[in-house]
Amino acid sequence: MEAEPTSPRAENLLAAERSGVGGGGVAGGTGTATSSPGGSVGSITPGRSTINLPTGMTREAMRLDTGTTVPRPLRFGVGSPLKSVTSSVTSGSSGVTSLTSASPTKTTYSDRFIPSRSASNLTGFALLDKSPTGNGVVYSMDQREDGAAAYSMLLRSELLGADSAPTTPDKSAGGGGNMARGDIIRSPMSPKRNLFRFKSDNRGNATLGPSNGRPESPYSLSPVGVDGALSGTVTSPRRAPRKIARSPFKVLDAPALQDDFYLNLVDWSSHNVLAVGLDKCVYLWSACTSKVTKLCDLGPNDGVCSVGWTQRGTYLAVGTNLGEVQIWDAGRCKKVRTMAGHRTRVGTLAWSSHILSSGSRDRNILQRDVRVAEDFVSKLTGHKSEVCGLKWSYDDRELASGGNDNQLFVWNQQSTTPVLKYGDHTAAVKAIAWSPHQHGLLASGGGTADRCIRLWNTATNTAISCVDTGSQVCNLVWSKNVNELVSTHGYSQNQIIVWRYPAMSKLATLTGHTLRVLYLAISPDGQTIVTGAGDETLRFWNVFPGPKSQGSVKDSSVWTLGRAHIR
Repeated sequence: MEAEPTSPRAENLLAAERSGVGGGGVAGGTGTATSSPGGSVGSITPGRSTINLPTGMTREAMRLDTGTTVPRPLRFGVGSPLKSVTSSVTSGSSGVTSLTSASPTKTTYSDRFIPSRSASNLTGFALLDKSPTGNGVVYSMDQREDGAAAYSMLLRSELLGADSAPTTPDKSAGGGGNMARGDIIRSPMSPKRNLFRFKSDNRGNATLGPSNGRPESPYSLSPVGVDGALSGTVTSPRRAPRKIARSPFKVLDAPALQDDFYLNLVDWSSHNVLAVGLDKCVYLWSACTSKVTKLCDLGPNDGVCSVGWTQRGTYLAVGTNLGEVQIWDAGRCKKVRTMAGHRTRVGTLAWSSHILSSGSRDRNILQRDVRVAEDFVSKLTGHKSEVCGLKWSYDDRELASGGNDNQLFVWNQQSTTPVLKYGDHTAAVKAIAWSPHQHGLLASGGGTADRCIRLWNTATNTAISCVDTGSQVCNLVWSKNVNELVSTHGYSQNQIIVWRYPAMSKLATLTGHTLRVLYLAISPDGQTIVTGAGDETLRFWNVFPGPKSQGSVKDSSVWTLGRAHIR
């Protein structure tokens, strides 16, 4: 049969032949078709082929194989890098050309938008080490910049963990810096699959799963996965623990420094002056000039039992063996006032602004207002034995007291009876310290029969923890620069221990004193402590770091190594 000229109806007839659908009905198979002048299919005659084809073209040449893929590189936007996207042209039953994935094993998903974050697969965003090879991949035509490669490695290590971080390809491999086909690094901005998949994938993905084996919640707020920590390629090295010198950098001889657990004979002022009570006298040692000054001599019938600086560091209170409290002007070395009230020795003192609290062997605590003429304004009763420890909190709202009756009491500014009572210690409570870092955090230490440091929350009236130190706890003080505290001990080890709170782990154990370390004070910068013992020595130790805004002490004339005398 002679071929007719090519007409647009040939394409429609081709689609009709493939689907078996004609313009006016359904045909049972392939056959011949005749067209009417109106362009519709008039009839279909089995066994005959009447398709109008150009000269030399057969029906098989017009057939499209839907299984054949045609790789086609696509560009998305002007100036963007070449994307590794695979596409193929297929012809469906309707004859409409469409783009589909080249993978013959891809799961067919619903076109309904049912989001499921757990089904999201990030393999299409070049976050894996291995890239698929074959006919369905179009490789990059240019090498990546170093910055893009670093970004890709960082993103890969953050999302997938350290094990998935790829090695940098060797530019020398393959000759001339050309990368092999299997070593291509795809851009993280070029997905080969959709980010959001609409079918749950319950099989799990060992590559994308968290390295610690915990399931990753689809509702996690962390941008870097379950761990929330950087991988080994980007984490900074762990900071080395702080080193604390195991020996004192300065030693002062302190003749006649009493070996009495119930006394408090050393205090350090905010002006960097150390006050020390030696027998019947009080001496001042300037840390700035190393100058020693004799402040007072109480005479042959009295003795020094306690010393305490005001918060401004200009006046010093001295508790005596006869029960008096004297106020001295340190700058002029002059006594400005004497206050009575106790019947026997005053072993502990504590300042709160203009209020001076004194504790005595007579079991009473007297509150003295130095602005008024009266010797004391109130009396706190409750202890059944000598009061040997007093400390005001940093906000000046609470006063803690410890006694030889093994009791720890907490008082407020107006109370005359304790508002909190703690009786867990089994020995005298002299060591008391308030935390400058947490409101209501109180530490206390017991004597030889107890040996424990206990921590309390006075805001909630609860016990926090207890640590058995193995020896008598004589003193406690918190660092104001870091959340640590130091304790001094007596029987039987005579050691000094630096603790890290809240774990209460030992940072350092310092030794050097040969008798009980009964006295402790801290420098105004919070870095140095001084300890005193019955071996008649004062030892200076660097145990705490300095304030963040300041460096370490630089004055070499202040911290000269060696041994000197306090008087």
